Amino acid sequence: MTVLPNELWHDLSTAEVIALLETNLEQGLHSLEVQRRQRHYGPNALTQKKGKGPVIIFLEQFNQPLIYILLAAAAITGLLREWVDMTVILAVILINAVVGFLQESKAVKVMEALARAMPSKATIIREGKKQQILATELTPGDIVCLQSGDRVPADLRLLNCRNLQIDESALTGESFPVDKQPIKQLPLNTPLADRCNMAYSSTLVTYGVGTGAVVAIGDRTEIGRIKEMVVSAEILATPLTRQIEHFSLVLTKGHLEKFKLHSSGQPLRIFF
Repeated sequence: MTVLPNELWHDLSTAEVIALLETNLEQGLHSLEVQRRQRHYGPNALTQKKGKGPVIIFLEQFNQPLIYILLAAAAITGLLREWVDMTVILAVILINAVVGFLQESKAVKVMEALARAMPSKATIIREGKKQQILATELTPGDIVCLQSGDRVPADLRLLNCRNLQIDESALTGESFPVDKQPIKQLPLNTPLADRCNMAYSSTLVTYGVGTGAVVAIGDRTEIGRIKEMVVSAEILATPLTRQIEHFSLVLTKGHLEKFKLHSSGQPLRIFF
């Protein structure tokens, strides 16, 4: 059996899809073949990394070189009995920690929302019988039956449908359900939002019925790719965090100069 990248399945005919997946539209997979593929491809589930608690996430915001410098500046300012300036520095540190904490918390919430979006059950055809199984037990080549109200349990190349419409707003942002046409082959460079012969994991069937062959499960689905992008994305500096960093550097430089002048016995100059 050949499992292709998601970017290729929409360019194939239904006959080619069935041949590559070594499956059968009427009979589905045999139980022994299902077990073999499950051992090879694993469960149809997003990999969940052990999350950090809110306390750990908050404390990690202080584990930065700039924060160390600011803490040193605050200590120096305290030794100079500049209580107002010390309070300002500590406030800058706290604001930076809160902003970083909120950004990381949003990423955690996105991961939790993606996990909740995965359907728990799926209706399939195996050995010629329609049955309902846990969605985690799906494997490439399974024939999945869809009807109105279902969440698509894996990425599917649609093989047959009648008046099928799917809400793909979670993936594409499109506000209206998409009409599906399984027989039609599409050009290789067709954008995801225009792949009318595909159904993607966690999207919602709003109308009609259809069947499709599983072409990707778990982390290999489009929703799995989104999860990986969320996990690997770097936290971008916002205008506020850039201003805080600039202010922190200026403040630290000024107080180091103050400390040098104080240590050398020269009169202190007011910087701020």
